[in-house]
Amino acid sequence: MNGFTIYLVEDEENLAEVIKAYMEKEGCSVKVFKDGREAHQAIEHPPHLWILDIMLPGMDGYQLLKAIKGHEDTPVIFISARDKDLDRVLGLELGSDDYLAKPFMPEELMIRAKKLLERVYKNDLSTKEVVELNGYSIDPTSRTVQDEGKPIELTTKEMDLIILLTSNIGKALSREEIIEYVWGSDYFGSERAVDDVVRRVRKKLPRIQVETLYGFGYRVLLT
Repeated sequence: MNGFTIYLVEDEENLAEVIKAYMEKEGCSVKVFKDGREAHQAIEHPPHLWILDIMLPGMDGYQLLKAIKGHEDTPVIFISARDKDLDRVLGLELGSDDYLAKPFMPEELMIRAKKLLERVYKNDLSTKEVVELNGYSIDPTSRTVQDEGKPIELTTKEMDLIILLTSNIGKALSREEIIEYVWGSDYFGSERAVDDVVRRVRKKLPRIQVETLYGFGYRVLLT
Protein backbone atom coordinates (compact mmCIF):
# COMPACT_ATOMS: atom_id res chain seq x y z
CA MET A 1 0.00 0.00 0.00
CA ASN A 2 3.04 2.25 -0.26
CA GLY A 3 2.35 5.62 -1.85
CA PHE A 4 -1.43 5.62 -1.55
CA THR A 5 -3.29 8.56 -0.01
CA ILE A 6 -6.35 7.82 2.11
CA TYR A 7 -8.92 10.23 3.52
CA LEU A 8 -10.51 8.86 6.67
CA VAL A 9 -13.74 10.56 7.77
CA GLU A 10 -14.44 9.41 11.33
CA ASP A 11 -15.55 11.42 14.35
CA GLU A 12 -14.61 8.75 16.92
CA GLU A 13 -11.16 10.03 17.80
CA ASN A 14 -9.76 6.82 19.27
CA LEU A 15 -10.92 4.68 16.35
CA ALA A 16 -9.58 7.20 13.85
CA GLU A 17 -6.17 7.18 15.53
CA VAL A 18 -5.99 3.37 15.51
CA ILE A 19 -6.97 3.12 11.84
CA LYS A 20 -4.55 5.88 10.88
CA ALA A 21 -1.70 4.16 12.72
CA TYR A 22 -2.35 0.82 11.02
CA MET A 23 -2.50 2.33 7.56
CA GLU A 24 0.54 4.53 7.98
CA LYS A 25 2.44 1.43 9.10
CA GLU A 26 1.60 -0.03 5.68
CA GLY A 27 3.10 3.00 3.95
CA CYS A 28 -0.07 5.00 3.29
CA SER A 29 -0.51 8.73 3.78
CA VAL A 30 -3.67 9.21 5.89
CA LYS A 31 -5.57 12.43 6.49
CA VAL A 32 -8.33 12.33 9.12
CA PHE A 33 -11.49 14.43 8.99
CA LYS A 34 -13.84 14.52 12.00
CA ASP A 35 -16.58 16.51 10.28
CA GLY A 36 -18.46 15.82 7.05
CA ARG A 37 -18.37 19.42 5.86
CA GLU A 38 -14.64 19.66 6.45
CA ALA A 39 -14.15 16.50 4.38
CA HIS A 40 -16.41 17.90 1.67
CA GLN A 41 -13.98 20.78 1.15
CA ALA A 42 -11.23 18.27 0.31
CA ILE A 43 -13.13 16.69 -2.60
CA GLU A 44 -11.36 18.98 -5.07
CA HIS A 45 -8.10 17.25 -4.16
CA PRO A 46 -9.13 13.58 -4.15
CA PRO A 47 -7.16 10.77 -2.48
CA HIS A 48 -6.77 7.24 -3.78
CA LEU A 49 -9.39 6.01 -1.29
CA TRP A 50 -12.07 7.45 1.01
CA ILE A 51 -13.13 5.66 4.20
CA LEU A 52 -16.39 7.17 5.47
CA ASP A 53 -18.38 6.77 8.62
CA ILE A 54 -22.09 7.29 7.98
CA MET A 55 -23.02 9.16 11.14
CA LEU A 56 -21.01 12.38 11.01
CA PRO A 57 -21.46 15.93 12.29
CA GLY A 58 -22.01 18.64 9.70
CA MET A 59 -22.78 16.33 6.76
CA ASP A 60 -23.61 12.64 6.94
CA GLY A 61 -21.79 9.96 5.01
CA TYR A 62 -24.56 9.54 2.45
CA GLN A 63 -24.41 13.20 1.45
CA LEU A 64 -20.64 13.10 1.36
CA LEU A 65 -20.64 9.95 -0.77
CA LYS A 66 -22.98 11.59 -3.30
CA ALA A 67 -20.66 14.59 -3.49
CA ILE A 68 -17.55 12.42 -3.90
CA LYS A 69 -19.04 10.28 -6.66
CA GLY A 70 -20.43 13.39 -8.34
CA HIS A 71 -16.93 14.80 -8.64
CA GLU A 72 -14.72 11.80 -9.39
CA ASP A 73 -15.05 8.03 -9.25
CA THR A 74 -12.70 7.59 -6.30
CA PRO A 75 -13.24 4.29 -4.42
CA VAL A 76 -15.09 4.53 -1.10
CA ILE A 77 -15.44 2.18 1.87
CA PHE A 78 -18.40 2.82 4.17
CA ILE A 79 -18.13 2.02 7.89
CA SER A 80 -21.12 2.21 10.24
CA ALA A 81 -22.55 1.01 13.55
CA ARG A 82 -26.15 1.32 12.34
CA ASP A 83 -28.39 -1.24 10.62
CA LYS A 84 -25.77 -2.99 8.54
CA ASP A 85 -28.15 -4.44 5.93
CA LEU A 86 -29.90 -1.11 5.30
CA ASP A 87 -26.64 0.83 5.24
CA ARG A 88 -24.98 -1.69 2.96
CA VAL A 89 -27.80 -1.49 0.40
CA LEU A 90 -28.05 2.30 0.51
CA GLY A 91 -24.30 2.69 0.31
CA LEU A 92 -24.01 0.42 -2.71
CA GLU A 93 -26.88 2.20 -4.42
CA LEU A 94 -25.08 5.51 -3.94
CA GLY A 95 -21.82 4.13 -5.27
CA SER A 96 -19.77 2.85 -2.33
CA ASP A 97 -17.31 0.10 -3.24
CA ASP A 98 -17.32 -1.78 0.06
CA TYR A 99 -18.98 -1.74 3.48
CA LEU A 100 -17.80 -2.74 6.95
CA ALA A 101 -20.04 -2.85 10.00
CA LYS A 102 -18.80 -1.66 13.39
CA PRO A 103 -17.31 -3.00 15.53
CA PHE A 104 -14.54 -4.38 13.35
CA MET A 105 -10.89 -5.26 13.69
CA PRO A 106 -8.54 -2.68 12.12
CA GLU A 107 -6.80 -5.56 10.36
CA GLU A 108 -10.02 -6.41 8.51
CA LEU A 109 -10.37 -2.84 7.28
CA MET A 110 -6.72 -2.94 6.18
CA ILE A 111 -7.32 -6.11 4.16
CA ARG A 112 -10.42 -4.68 2.49
CA ALA A 113 -8.69 -1.38 1.72
CA LYS A 114 -5.66 -3.16 0.31
CA LYS A 115 -7.75 -5.40 -1.94
CA LEU A 116 -9.81 -2.46 -3.18
CA LEU A 117 -6.77 -0.31 -3.92
CA GLU A 118 -5.04 -3.10 -5.80
CA ARG A 119 -8.17 -3.87 -7.80
CA VAL A 120 -8.82 -0.25 -8.75
CA TYR A 121 -5.23 0.84 -9.33
CA LYS A 122 -3.57 -2.34 -10.53
CA ASN A 123 -3.22 -0.88 -14.02
CA ASP A 124 -0.97 1.81 -12.51
CA LEU A 125 1.77 -0.83 -12.57
CA SER A 126 1.91 -0.35 -16.33
CA THR A 127 3.21 3.20 -15.83
CA LYS A 128 6.25 2.08 -13.87
CA GLU A 129 9.76 2.15 -15.25
CA VAL A 130 11.63 -0.84 -16.61
CA VAL A 131 12.87 -3.13 -13.84
CA GLU A 132 16.49 -4.29 -14.23
CA LEU A 133 17.08 -7.41 -12.15
CA ASN A 134 19.93 -9.92 -12.38
CA GLY A 135 20.44 -9.34 -16.10
CA TYR A 136 16.74 -9.32 -16.94
CA SER A 137 14.82 -6.27 -18.16
CA ILE A 138 11.11 -6.31 -17.31
CA ASP A 139 9.13 -3.59 -19.09
CA PRO A 140 5.55 -3.28 -17.74
CA THR A 141 4.58 -0.81 -20.46
CA SER A 142 5.51 -2.92 -23.48
CA ARG A 143 4.95 -6.16 -21.50
CA THR A 144 8.28 -7.58 -22.55
CA VAL A 145 11.06 -9.40 -20.73
CA GLN A 146 14.62 -9.61 -22.05
CA ASP A 147 17.63 -11.58 -20.90
CA GLU A 148 20.74 -9.55 -21.76
CA GLY A 149 18.88 -8.11 -24.75
CA LYS A 150 17.35 -11.41 -25.90
CA PRO A 151 13.53 -11.58 -25.65
CA ILE A 152 11.96 -14.24 -23.46
CA GLU A 153 8.56 -15.60 -24.43
CA LEU A 154 6.04 -15.58 -21.58
CA THR A 155 2.34 -16.39 -21.51
CA THR A 156 -0.11 -13.67 -20.49
CA LYS A 157 -0.42 -15.06 -16.96
CA GLU A 158 3.36 -15.44 -16.61
CA MET A 159 3.83 -11.85 -17.75
CA ASP A 160 1.18 -10.55 -15.35
CA LEU A 161 2.79 -12.43 -12.48
CA ILE A 162 6.36 -11.26 -13.12
CA ILE A 163 5.22 -7.65 -13.58
CA LEU A 164 3.32 -7.81 -10.28
CA LEU A 165 6.17 -9.43 -8.35
CA THR A 166 8.97 -7.25 -9.72
CA SER A 167 6.90 -4.10 -9.23
CA ASN A 168 6.78 -5.05 -5.54
CA ILE A 169 10.31 -6.34 -4.90
CA GLY A 170 10.68 -7.48 -1.30
CA LYS A 171 6.95 -7.27 -0.60
CA ALA A 172 5.08 -10.40 0.46
CA LEU A 173 2.08 -11.00 -1.79
CA SER A 174 -0.59 -13.48 -0.77
CA ARG A 175 -2.00 -16.02 -3.20
CA GLU A 176 -5.28 -14.16 -2.96
CA GLU A 177 -3.63 -10.88 -4.01
CA ILE A 178 -1.89 -12.60 -6.90
CA ILE A 179 -5.14 -14.19 -8.08
CA GLU A 180 -6.87 -10.80 -7.87
CA TYR A 181 -4.28 -9.22 -10.15
CA VAL A 182 -3.52 -12.07 -12.56
CA TRP A 183 -6.93 -13.74 -12.87
CA GLY A 184 -9.34 -11.09 -11.57
CA SER A 185 -11.89 -11.02 -8.76
CA ASP A 186 -14.27 -13.38 -10.58
CA TYR A 187 -11.82 -16.30 -10.49
CA PHE A 188 -13.18 -19.33 -8.64
CA GLY A 189 -10.53 -21.92 -9.40
CA SER A 190 -7.88 -23.43 -7.16
CA GLU A 191 -5.04 -21.43 -5.65
CA ARG A 192 -2.75 -24.11 -7.08
CA ALA A 193 -2.95 -22.19 -10.36
CA VAL A 194 -0.71 -19.57 -8.73
CA ASP A 195 1.87 -22.20 -7.80
CA ASP A 196 1.86 -23.55 -11.35
CA VAL A 197 2.51 -20.13 -12.92
CA VAL A 198 5.24 -19.42 -10.36
CA ARG A 199 6.88 -22.74 -11.24
CA ARG A 200 6.90 -21.84 -14.94
CA VAL A 201 8.27 -18.34 -14.27
CA ARG A 202 11.07 -19.77 -12.15
CA LYS A 203 12.01 -22.10 -15.00
CA LYS A 204 12.03 -19.33 -17.62
CA LEU A 205 13.69 -16.71 -15.38
CA PRO A 206 16.00 -18.77 -13.16
CA ARG A 207 18.07 -15.82 -11.92
CA ILE A 208 15.04 -14.09 -10.38
CA GLN A 209 14.60 -15.38 -6.85
CA VAL A 210 10.90 -15.95 -6.21
CA GLU A 211 10.65 -16.88 -2.54
CA THR A 212 7.86 -19.13 -1.31
CA LEU A 213 6.14 -17.95 1.87
CA TYR A 214 4.56 -21.17 3.05
CA GLY A 215 0.89 -20.87 3.86
CA PHE A 216 0.78 -17.31 2.46
CA GLY A 217 2.22 -16.56 -0.98
CA TYR A 218 5.36 -15.31 -2.72
CA ARG A 219 7.78 -12.44 -3.05
CA VAL A 220 10.74 -11.52 -5.24
CA LEU A 221 13.99 -10.90 -3.41
CA LEU A 222 16.58 -8.36 -4.46
CA THR A 223 19.79 -10.38 -4.80
